[in-house]
Amino acid sequence: MSLYKIRVAGLEDILQQDVIDLKSLRDFCFYGIPDCNGLRSLCWKLMLGYLGPKKDTWSATLAKKHELYKQFIEEMVIPPGDGEQDRSGCVDHPLSDGPESNWNTFFKDNEVLLQIDKDVRRLCPDISFFQQATDFPCESVVSHNRERKLHVRVAPTTLSSANVERKGLGVTKINLITKRANESYEAMDEGQEAHWEVVERILFLYAKLNPGQGYVQGMNEIIGPIYYVMASDPNLEYRKHAEADCFFCFTALMGEIRDFFIKTLDESEDGIKGMMAKLSNLLREKDLEVWTKLRDQELYPQYYSFRWLTLLLSQEFPLPDVLRIWDSVFADEKRYSFLVKVCCAMIVLLREQILENDFANNVKLLQNFPPMDIKVVLKKATSLE
Repeated sequence: MSLYKIRVAGLEDILQQDVIDLKSLRDFCFYGIPDCNGLRSLCWKLMLGYLGPKKDTWSATLAKKHELYKQFIEEMVIPPGDGEQDRSGCVDHPLSDGPESNWNTFFKDNEVLLQIDKDVRRLCPDISFFQQATDFPCESVVSHNRERKLHVRVAPTTLSSANVERKGLGVTKINLITKRANESYEAMDEGQEAHWEVVERILFLYAKLNPGQGYVQGMNEIIGPIYYVMASDPNLEYRKHAEADCFFCFTALMGEIRDFFIKTLDESEDGIKGMMAKLSNLLREKDLEVWTKLRDQELYPQYYSFRWLTLLLSQEFPLPDVLRIWDSVFADEKRYSFLVKVCCAMIVLLREQILENDFANNVKLLQNFPPMDIKVVLKKATSLE
């Protein structure tokens, strides 16, 4: 039996237990999750705390979460005035700017949605996955008019004119004459959704449900790998609910790294400046010569590691390598401590070039990390323990 098959059998044995031993699971996944049988999707759900260790609770947990997500869509994605009236029988007016107006909220949401739309349309451009149609589009969106698709709300990028026509005493109808920009990721025909459209909806709901944080550019790069794993699950039932499962796994992960995205928490120990300080201190401990070279050149971690740490290295490596890195990061009990070690390993592995280069070339080198075998990077990171 090959080593790969032995690892698959070993992980499946852990997952077959009635109560999953999370420590054994983490110890195993730290060295990489076999890319077959939907193992990564299930293990990430467990390691991110979406599913508990007791297997007999999974069905009820998933059913509850899927129903809750369906409610989120009904309440926050479906546009106001979609045949609905409030309890008093009055129809909410599209031109109302009152704080209680659903239409007022609707138009304010579009400002955030515009940024999300721009970002998800260029998600993981090195693969075609996000441009392809999902097998399981959201029925409450695609079975109605196109106005329920979020990207339709912000499709006009240049507003030429707005003709307001009043029909008797009824609701004001607004006709927008627009120019549409050419987008790299095209939307699907009615009745279908591309994967990027699904990701757009997840991020929009996250922003709505977390108003203190909202949407921050870069979150699209965090959610991309999670959604890819969930939506590629060979288990049909899991794949059917990839959108809801991705939302809750992403929410759980953001609960851990939200400090990276909140500027007021930059100075906290777990904020991004605190993480960069840990990286600098570790580099000084493990390779003083390289640390001194970068210090003397005044090439501080914020010049290169801000993106590394904030986006969990999702921009520095191809997607398969990102998934492998995240296996170890999610499995490590000192989760983001290991992320710092990976970043430190990346620098140490470039020591010869760094020591030879001037400031400009070192900035270029670190901001555009060269292709490297991920096994070598992770082995070096583990040796920094």
